[in-house]
Amino acid sequence: MIAVDTNLLVYAHREDTPFHEQAFACIASLANDPAPWAIPWPCLHEFFAIVTHPRIYAPPTPLDIALDQIDAWLESPSLVLLSESDLHWPELRRLIAQGHLAGPQVHDARIAALCQQHGVKKLWTADRDFSRFPRLICVNPLVAAENPS
Repeated sequence: MIAVDTNLLVYAHREDTPFHEQAFACIASLANDPAPWAIPWPCLHEFFAIVTHPRIYAPPTPLDIALDQIDAWLESPSLVLLSESDLHWPELRRLIAQGHLAGPQVHDARIAALCQQHGVKKLWTADRDFSRFPRLICVNPLVAAENPS
């Protein structure tokens, strides 16, 4: 199963981002495929916070449009939403301790822990910080689309 990080969701939604067309196509391919794909709940929260933030985007995405975008993704019948269970804390704690993580790095550890907990094989992300989690295969589909080799 492939999970999608926040940055790809933002790029797919915001037409004013440089990777919009590629990211939109990537998300659409997952959403229209019968194979399961995933979004961690924290990535949906972060997506909403970013696209509606007036210091990040001028103008920001209006609240109703950002909510409708999330609803549209949730309509994909093959989407699996990744959320915490009783297994989450031990995995997150392990990742934090092994990586000596603190501050904003904990958010990435949370995403990695959710992916590992739910058996995600790949995380699609444009964020290189996930390389600190060697058990999670991270792929930037935007680069792969530019360099198909």
